[in-house]
Amino acid sequence: MRIFRNSLFALFLLALPAFAAGGFHLSSPDFADGASIPARFTCQGENTPPTLAIAGVPSGARSMVLIVDDPDAPSGTFTHWLVWNIRPDSKRVFATSGPQGTNDFGSVGYSGPCPPSGTHRYFFRLSALNTILNLPAGASRGAVDAAIGGHVLATATLMGRYSR
Repeated sequence: MRIFRNSLFALFLLALPAFAAGGFHLSSPDFADGASIPARFTCQGENTPPTLAIAGVPSGARSMVLIVDDPDAPSGTFTHWLVWNIRPDSKRVFATSGPQGTNDFGSVGYSGPCPPSGTHRYFFRLSALNTILNLPAGASRGAVDAAIGGHVLATATLMGRYSR
């Protein structure tokens, strides 16, 4: 019996790194979590979204939603990008990954970091949902937040910083 228990423990230890690495995860080859976002992804550059890589989407996910916002904005949390109905088998998020909402600049799609002063934090939050959202393109942040209520299976977050 002792050999059997030790064998199970050994199998558990061997599987532990794979389990720990297999969680829902959002990353970018363009910047590390907590690091500076390169200027090319901001209002001072090309103002295009960074490459976002997805791993470990939970089983049961029917779609995903990406919300990018700045909680350090002087007027309160400022939304920079909304994309929903991203396929759960996606490995990356693109501007063409799904319908896009209206950001707080008043435009549909991505508008990158553009802080008025100081260093701001930008959160890229990808949520796996147990549903497909029925929202029109151009929907507001409030409409997206209301639609995902009660449907989030897991959320992966990547945070970058930027200052002008």
